[in-house]
Order: sequence, then structure tokens, then C-alpha cells
Amino acid sequence: MQFPEYRPRRMRRSEGLRRMIRETRLSVDNLVYPLFICPGREVRRPISTMPGQSQVSVDQAVIEAKECLDLGIPAVILFGVPDDAKKDRVGSDAWHNDGLVQQACRAIKRACPELVVILDSCFDEYTSHGHCGVVMPEAGWPDVDNDATLENLGRVVVSQAKAGADLVAPSGMMDGFVTASREALDEAGYSHVGIMAYSAKYASCFYGPFRQAAGTASGFGHRKSYQMDPANSDEAIREAALDQDEGADVLMVKPALAYLDVIARLHEECDLPLAAYNVSGEYAMLKAAVEKGLVGEEQAVLEVLTSIRRAGAGIILTYHAKDAARWLAHSSR
Repeated sequence: MQFPEYRPRRMRRSEGLRRMIRETRLSVDNLVYPLFICPGREVRRPISTMPGQSQVSVDQAVIEAKECLDLGIPAVILFGVPDDAKKDRVGSDAWHNDGLVQQACRAIKRACPELVVILDSCFDEYTSHGHCGVVMPEAGWPDVDNDATLENLGRVVVSQAKAGADLVAPSGMMDGFVTASREALDEAGYSHVGIMAYSAKYASCFYGPFRQAAGTASGFGHRKSYQMDPANSDEAIREAALDQDEGADVLMVKPALAYLDVIARLHEECDLPLAAYNVSGEYAMLKAAVEKGLVGEEQAVLEVLTSIRRAGAGIILTYHAKDAARWLAHSSR
């Protein structure tokens, strides 16, 4: 049998050789850790659908932030989980200066000024109906009013900037949400605050555990009129191009694993930094496989995160962040 002169296995013979030609490198610098902020003090409420994750009060969020900083994780993203009594039809607690994420942001910035704090800028955690904005009747079922929601979004991002957020992350997939956020921030004197846009957020089944964790299950209807159809990728390019033109600083694809092709396309066709959200259902699915002994956790997590990095995401929002940081530190020694 004749072999070609080039034999790929030559460069796979040892770990040193494999490291020398490794094309994709996953680093702790790529990671963002999500936190769910709930009322109270010294509160940790385990999330049953997301093993290892908890809702935490502001004081506990500071402890989590310090741990992230010690592990080398550069950023956290905060989601508010208010009591039901605080929720209303428009989600007005989202822009309250003493709202949960605003309090947590200020506390974390006092304790860890060098840690990047990103605040999710949406309404579903704060509305009594669980949708991502102002709801008004439409044919068939009540839909979200795009432009009325944008007006409230401006209030949210300004309140978050006042609290010290480095980045705001509008996630409701309203048309024009980046323009509305940028104009509101600039007019209020916060031109230095960046926007991480949920540019291609799909109407996915993989959000289920998050909705239980954040209390965002909608009481009626669906989100398909504002989140993207999972079958579409050309539309993701259009959405991302709009956000880029409107002044976004970072583009995001959500979820990650079922949309690696979309991440790769945006990486090739857009020139802004690209994030991907390794969402709750993806996390829970892997945790279940680990629990059943089907995969080893460290190898599986790092393989999954490397696949997202390989597809082109430089920023990965993931509930695995703390574990991954420990494993990456160990492997580099």
C-alpha cells in the first residue's frame, strides 16, 4: 500500500506535538458566568432543573463574583428574580434604581471593581405575564408591542448604567432594540457603556430550565413572534447586520450547540466580537448524561465549550464557567 508523504498522525504522537499544532484554544478569558439574583440576605435557593446552580441574594452574589475573579473569569451576567408581588403588566421593576440586578451590580463593583458586570436588559423576569415587553391584543393572541417596549427598554438600560454596568444586554429581540438602547444611554451621559446584543435569539426548547430558574414561564401564547425560527440562518445574518449598524458592541447567538453553524456564519460575515450563550437546557442535558455515567464531566464540558469557541465565539456565557476555569487552570500546569 502506498502512503502519501504527509502522514497526519506524526503530529499526534505526543501531547506536546498536539499542543504545538492545536488550532483552537479555549481560555478562561472566553468565559462569562451567569447569576440569578433573588431578594433577601444569605439566600441560596438551589435550582432543581440546573444541578449546581442557585438563585442567590445580593450578598451571596458578591461571594460568587469574588470566586469568579479568583478563578480568572473576567465577567458575570446578572438576571433578576423578583418576588411575584413586584411583577406587573409592563415589568416596571426592571428599571427601578433599587432593583435586584442594580443592587447586585453596585455591590459587586464595590467588591470587585475589575470584574466586568453585564446586566440582562429584558422584561420577562419582571412581567406578570412572563413575556418580554408590553403586551397588547392582536389577532389570535396578545402579542408584544414592539415600540412601546422600546420606550421602556430605554429606562431599563439607563438604570443599569447608573448602577455601574459595563455592558447592558437587551435580549427581547424587539426590532430596533440596539438603537433604542444606544440613544437612551448616550442621551443620559453613558456613552461609555457597551451593548451586548442578543442578535440571533431563537425560539428554542432549550430555555426550559432557565424559565424555571428565573420565573419567566409565560402565562399564555408563545415567543415565536419575536424570537427567531430555528430553521433560519440567513435571517440571523440580517439581524446581526442590523444590530451592528445600530451600534452594538458585541453580537450574540443563543442557544449555542444547536446553532454552531449560525455562530460560524456570523463569525465569517460580521466584524464585531461574537458571543454565544451555552443555555440552561444544554447545561442540564450534559449534567443528566454525567449523572447517568454516560460521559465524563470534565472532558464533555471542555469539548462542548471548545466546539463553541471553534465555531467562532470569543465570548461564551455558560453555567459551566467556574468548573471549566478550574479544569483549564489544572491542564495548563
